[in-house]
Amino acid sequence: MVSDLFKTWAGELFNVGAVKTLSEQAVDRAENYIASNARVLERHRFATLFRVGDPAMVVAALRPYRNADGGFGQALEPDGRMPGSQPAAIAAAFGFLDEVGRLGGELVRGACDHLSAICAEDGGLPFVHPNAEGYPRAPWWQIPQRYEGSLISTGSIARLLHKNEIDHPWLEPATDFCWRTIENLSAANTYETMGAIAFLDNVTDRDRARTAAERLGKIVRAQAMGADSDESYAPWDFVTNPDSLARGWFTDEELESSLDVLVDSQQQDGSWPVRWPAWTPVTAFEWGGWVTIDAMKILVNHGRRGSE
Repeated sequence: MVSDLFKTWAGELFNVGAVKTLSEQAVDRAENYIASNARVLERHRFATLFRVGDPAMVVAALRPYRNADGGFGQALEPDGRMPGSQPAAIAAAFGFLDEVGRLGGELVRGACDHLSAICAEDGGLPFVHPNAEGYPRAPWWQIPQRYEGSLISTGSIARLLHKNEIDHPWLEPATDFCWRTIENLSAANTYETMGAIAFLDNVTDRDRARTAAERLGKIVRAQAMGADSDESYAPWDFVTNPDSLARGWFTDEELESSLDVLVDSQQQDGSWPVRWPAWTPVTAFEWGGWVTIDAMKILVNHGRRGSE
């Protein structure tokens, strides 16, 4: 179930007009939504990213989600309600630390040690770790029959270690897994593509990354234009900042018009819509704050925050 607002971009090009920006009134409305509905973590993320908050408070807010094994769980990723450490929760924690410039130190070393302990034989991380068994989770959080790596989780975490030049024994096999998986893709869903382009945007071998990204972009466009395509995304899902290698997958008109739609999609309560079902009531609010911050980050990255 996806809002009509986010129909596949290739189906019909959005109307192109004057560039739309995020007004300060819109930022105020988003702040009010966060204050009224979101977790303490998102309150501190918002304050640090868009106001004058303290990054140390984001780190402090993450600590209750950390487990004794060094990983993160405890429903940090809202769709996995289990206490145990999960790759998706670790990816989230690393992303939050990175966005406030605090990815490093003991928190990261401990989590990376945990990743080494749960790494599959292929070098990757599963999307859902089997410790989810018996706990509430979204229907799409399926424990795989085979314990093997997923590009969704592995690419998302590896890219942040590359970006921040963090060396750990887990990273080498994970990097090999990402290269091998990306370069052998013949089709990819939206989340696999996000993991792939996140990795390619940050891995050190830039020539190889550009070649792989060009090939991946052809797959993305071919799938989007297929008669039976059920992919639903917008260009900014992949082009989260203008320096991304995915920028070359879209024309200026496609990207800019999709950003206009993103500006316009802020809801009356100040939030941006969550594009997947709330399978239990609390996730509507936990994802609401997360998605709202992500939408604003993308707009700011693309120079779409206005000045008044």
